[in-house]
Amino acid sequence: MHIIVAPDSFKGSLSAIEVANAMERGIISVFPDAKVTKVPIADGGEGTVEALVTATGGRMMYEKVMGPLGDIVEACWGILGDNQTAVIEMAAASGLTLVSKDKLNPRIATTFGTGQLIKRALELGIRKLIIGIGGSATNDGGAGMARALGVKFFDELNNELPNGGAALKNLTKIDSKQLDPRLAKTTILVACDVDNPLCGPRGASAVYGAQKGATPEMIEELDQALKHYAEIAKQTTGREVAERPGAGAAGGLGAGLLFFTPSQLKPGVQIVLEATNFSEKVRLVDLVITGEGCTDLQTAHGKAPVGVAKIAQDYNVPAVCLSGSLGPGYDDVLQQGIGGIMSIIPKPMTLEECMGSADELIYAATTRLCRLVNIGITMSHSKDTLQ
Repeated sequence: MHIIVAPDSFKGSLSAIEVANAMERGIISVFPDAKVTKVPIADGGEGTVEALVTATGGRMMYEKVMGPLGDIVEACWGILGDNQTAVIEMAAASGLTLVSKDKLNPRIATTFGTGQLIKRALELGIRKLIIGIGGSATNDGGAGMARALGVKFFDELNNELPNGGAALKNLTKIDSKQLDPRLAKTTILVACDVDNPLCGPRGASAVYGAQKGATPEMIEELDQALKHYAEIAKQTTGREVAERPGAGAAGGLGAGLLFFTPSQLKPGVQIVLEATNFSEKVRLVDLVITGEGCTDLQTAHGKAPVGVAKIAQDYNVPAVCLSGSLGPGYDDVLQQGIGGIMSIIPKPMTLEECMGSADELIYAATTRLCRLVNIGITMSHSKDTLQ
């Protein structure tokens, strides 16, 4: 028997590789001779670097860059096993978790550090980038990222603008003549799982500004600044970007990447599954086990387990999902290629108990699942014998 385990992380508890290891132990406890292939996955957010580096036999990299508020942070990124592809999580350099709640300030937060990671990959000869955008502390439309790559932003007095989204209201000219020329020969895939435009009631500021510390007054200010920025950037680059789905992701970093780099925005799980050659791995297996921290209606709309299951379905391989919890609408995933869902929780437990015991719970749930699979195998063999 050959089983692929392809879980997402159980956020706050275990990384995707830790989940995969617990699943593997559960499988071997019931099927000691089974072949288990571990393909930890992610949807472009937290854990994408680790998942892709692990799945492809790549290596982790570390770089000191400018954090969201101008301090120095050590950001991790990765080079995949092909030694030709880099994977970057913008949150590692410009993320919300890098700023304490009492210091959040989207008016001045910058994506400069994310641009520094891109530049470092280019310096190492990398010409294919996978960039996960999400979990940002920023609202600068990707201007900071662009600045790190050579773009300059000026006010009416020809002074360079300071960092942050609020300063963009004073933008009068963008000079992109010094934009890193290596970008033109680079393929950039942007893992983006939201469809928000840059501005307006569904834009970066209105939808995500509050969680980054913006007051209603700041949200209006930042939205207007991004609208103005988009007009100037359109004149400079000739690109119509502001209304593109995903332009508002990560405080408008989606728009910045579309304006100044040859980027393609794609669903994160699709990028990850392609990068790990998941289709090739699933062709001849008997079962796929995926999983995530919470399965609900959002899962059915393209999150990682459904991406896994749809590819398995293409090859008539059954896929089941082990979930930390089951939320409203979880059964909708049964229409998306997942054949069965099982919660890892065996009895009433507090959230803290579940998170603290996630490894053991996943192991035990995988064991229960495999025992059921074994019953199915036994029944199938019995039926064949009777015939």
